Amino acid sequence: MTELDLLIIGGGVAGLWTLNRAVAQGYNAVLLEKSALGCGQTVKSQGIIHGGTKYALSGVLTPASNAIKTMPQRWRQCLEGKGEIDLRQVETLSDAHYMWSARTVGSRLTIFFASKAMRGRVEEIPAEKRPVIFQSEQFAGSLYRLNEFVLHVPDLVRQLAEPVQQHIYQADARDLDWHRDEQGCISHLTLPNGNAISAGKIVITSGEGYRELADTLGWQTPAVQCRPLHMVSVKHNRLLPLFAHCITGGARPEVTVTSHPHKDGSLVWYLGGNLAELGVERNPQQQIEASRQLLKKLLPWVDLETAEWDTLRVNRAEPQQSSPVMPDSAHVEEKGNCLIAWPTKLALTPDLADKVLEKLAPPQQQSERWALRGLPAPPVAPYPWDESLNQGTSALIQRFPGAS
Repeated sequence: MTELDLLIIGGGVAGLWTLNRAVAQGYNAVLLEKSALGCGQTVKSQGIIHGGTKYALSGVLTPASNAIKTMPQRWRQCLEGKGEIDLRQVETLSDAHYMWSARTVGSRLTIFFASKAMRGRVEEIPAEKRPVIFQSEQFAGSLYRLNEFVLHVPDLVRQLAEPVQQHIYQADARDLDWHRDEQGCISHLTLPNGNAISAGKIVITSGEGYRELADTLGWQTPAVQCRPLHMVSVKHNRLLPLFAHCITGGARPEVTVTSHPHKDGSLVWYLGGNLAELGVERNPQQQIEASRQLLKKLLPWVDLETAEWDTLRVNRAEPQQSSPVMPDSAHVEEKGNCLIAWPTKLALTPDLADKVLEKLAPPQQQSERWALRGLPAPPVAPYPWDESLNQGTSALIQRFPGAS
């Protein structure tokens, strides 16, 4: 039997970040991913490292905005090679995210109060320094630069996996035989190849996949909620890069737009925000039409007549709340010798790893990982609009002129 300090189930950013931290601290750790690294919520995210601005649009600092406010600087340190994980090779699609207002007075006031509440995390941008897409004479709103940035997510996953690749294996946790001791803790697991492994702690970072695993194990708790989104992608070979939240007066961004490379060299706008939340009740055709009309209203100078449109449904798996809202911070819950972990936002991944590591005993196990030999290594998932899992992403990465 192979004895481990730590077994991680789920190969998204949360699992990979935790694995890197654990290995660096001397833990004998292994990660299992059932299909492709990052294939769930990770690669379907917009890649924004939030600073909490969008959670303070009421002009009040919420628990969510406070919990996330230090995350951009922590990520920047890693991107500069000075943080807890060396991410210097990860491509930054835009080193700033923006907030723009529509013409209405209400939307201007919303941004104004948010900027005051955020105390220096928001900077108003004069006309001569605006990104190219906001230099149109038809743009009559206000524009703010946020202490946020956008990463190429498949590249982030690839770079997190590279230094710990010998600790990552492809296996579906539902296909393992889970054995319990008299206290109900997981004593060991039998792999499909017949070999067994044991772990001092098992961390489950499988997101939405946790539900199926919990059913397999007969667990009733912890409770999980899924907040659905109906995202939209807009592909065109002449789109200008856009990285921004649009504020029209409400407590949430009307739409959040990020720009990403397509494997054919064109650009994809990925649309989230209120549009994606309200679009859950729409079918794809209705959601695309709603998106067309919204962008025509907000960006009338952008020609999208020949653009290609598609939609993507995403479920954000999180710990159950008293109401169906996003938790304020990363969450780790213990069940026997298992830790059920959700970062809740991409930006909060380092915070999640902190909380997991706080619950680990000092590293002890140093046995060889012979039991896992023969298991394949999982590939890295591409963006949803790039079909083949075998398609590399490194050649597609580019900094977009005028993005920042």
